[in-house]
Amino acid sequence: MNARPEPQPLVFVIDDDASLREALSSLFRSVGLQVKTFASASEFLSFQLPDGPTCLVLDVRLPGLSGLDFQTELAKAQIDIPIVFMTGHGDIPMTVRAMKAGAVEFLPKPFRDQDMLDAVQIGLERDRSRRKNAGDAAKLKATFDTLTSREQEIMGLVTAGLMNKQIAGELGVSEITVKVHRGNVMRKMGAKSLADLVRMADALGVRRGA
Repeated sequence: MNARPEPQPLVFVIDDDASLREALSSLFRSVGLQVKTFASASEFLSFQLPDGPTCLVLDVRLPGLSGLDFQTELAKAQIDIPIVFMTGHGDIPMTVRAMKAGAVEFLPKPFRDQDMLDAVQIGLERDRSRRKNAGDAAKLKATFDTLTSREQEIMGLVTAGLMNKQIAGELGVSEITVKVHRGNVMRKMGAKSLADLVRMADALGVRRGA
């Protein structure tokens, strides 16, 4: 069965300068990227984000909400989108704030076309990785949910480092019962080793007594 093709990456541009929006739109389209432009942050917020890799090219100075404040608002709303900042008024504290908050790049105007394209490609790749990790985490959680409550409990104890005998004593069951449950857990979770199961438990936040 073929994997579903990845949706086309989409670059968003927010800038109140119409000529710059047009120039960036032409630049991104010249390398085969889809583009959607907005004159303000509020316009962008009314747009339904697609199910595919995205990157936001954002001007620092905007009417209403500034680009840096908008970055903060997006984080609060848990809208995780890589941001490339551009500004004609950049300074070091502004750059530091943007980068600490996770910006991909902070480009002073006028910037080289190649610098902008490179920054956007980094942003899109970062978003692809984030989406893949989120998908992997969702699959792992769905697999964990197929375990019985007893199997989930035993997975928590096994990955906390307890031996079968200790688990049997703690749960008041026979050691053979623990072995059976432990085998089921390994099989259902697709774990190849105890280390593999511990890694899964860490990713799921499963702790002793889960």
